Amino acid sequence: LVWRYFRRRERALYQLSDVIGCMSPANMNYVLKHNPYISKGKVEIFPNSIKPISRFAKRKNSMLLSKYNIPENSVLFVYGGNLGKPQGIDFLLEVIDNFHQVDNSFLMIVGSGTEYPKIERHIRSKKPGNVTLLGYLPKDEYDALLQSADVGLILLDPRFTIPNFPSRLTAYMESSIPVIAATDVNTDLKDVLIESESGFWSVSGDLDSFLNNARRLAQDQYLRLQMGLNGRKYLEDNYDVTKTAEIILKHL
Repeated sequence: LVWRYFRRRERALYQLSDVIGCMSPANMNYVLKHNPYISKGKVEIFPNSIKPISRFAKRKNSMLLSKYNIPENSVLFVYGGNLGKPQGIDFLLEVIDNFHQVDNSFLMIVGSGTEYPKIERHIRSKKPGNVTLLGYLPKDEYDALLQSADVGLILLDPRFTIPNFPSRLTAYMESSIPVIAATDVNTDLKDVLIESESGFWSVSGDLDSFLNNARRLAQDQYLRLQMGLNGRKYLEDNYDVTKTAEIILKHL
């Protein structure tokens, strides 16, 4: 009954709308496939976007790293954002248990959500030497952390059938760091990473593939730099808020 109620509301909203914006091509195709009564001309790509900060030279913030006991000479992997069931937390726990296999690297998890206590208990029990968990950082401190980071992580539960497109991608691209994503097979995030040459993708649950991608980036500073720059350029070309504003304005 609940599903039927909200489905009726969804259909009514689509019928009232003059234009329907979708975050990615897969998202748009999903809407059209499951709502064949919608005219294709009514649906278009309207991606998540930001106003990118000015480009800056990548450098480590020694004071910030020292504050959180992160070795300055390590390759810093950062997961930032929601820590709930949609992120496939069981796989994140596998990554935590095996991240010692990625030499000279450190994993920092920053976020909140329903599964935060589960992650906290796991880390307290396992005591991994190169993983830490923080529940909250002020925005300016989190931004500074991303400036010191070398790789950004994106995780999604493998059971998703709707093509989600995580917004944290833009934060990583803004900071010119490559991305490692482990998601379901339906999201076209993987296509963006391939097209932009800004990171690596594996299906969530494939631990060997994930660790191999992490090792590849940890061992190759030039690859990290190049993929980070590729991501920044892709952001400026596709996810700048001025471009999405133009999408809206053309309809007025």
